[in-house]
Amino acid sequence: MATYFAVIHKDQDSDYGVSFPDLPGCITAGGTLAEVESMAREALAGHLEVMRDEGMDIPSPSDYAEVHAEYHQDDGFVAIVMETVPEKVKRVRFNVSFSELDLAVIDAAADAQGLDRSAYLAVAGKSMAQGKCAA
Repeated sequence: MATYFAVIHKDQDSDYGVSFPDLPGCITAGGTLAEVESMAREALAGHLEVMRDEGMDIPSPSDYAEVHAEYHQDDGFVAIVMETVPEKVKRVRFNVSFSELDLAVIDAAADAQGLDRSAYLAVAGKSMAQGKCAA
């Protein structure tokens, strides 16, 4: 299992954001704390998988006191949580078809949320599955 600390932050008029201090570029966001926790696990698992696949060195996790000291006074700071994921999470590639217009809308919305297309579609699908929005 891989365990890292995630820093949750929220600015007024924004969703919750999550970053992993030990893994630059590993970020995600969500509208609720429950959603952001799920997205954080997914982001962590995916980021570590890409690093492994690319042969990159996986950094050791920082100690809680170090992370807390660095982030707890930041504007918008909410919490530091521990996220644990299995060493290997299998991602499945599949093909889908969208109109060019729909894909442009999806990509623009994903970019505005700081997500890639796959993460955005995963969030949207989970939101619909949880009854948070309707088709």
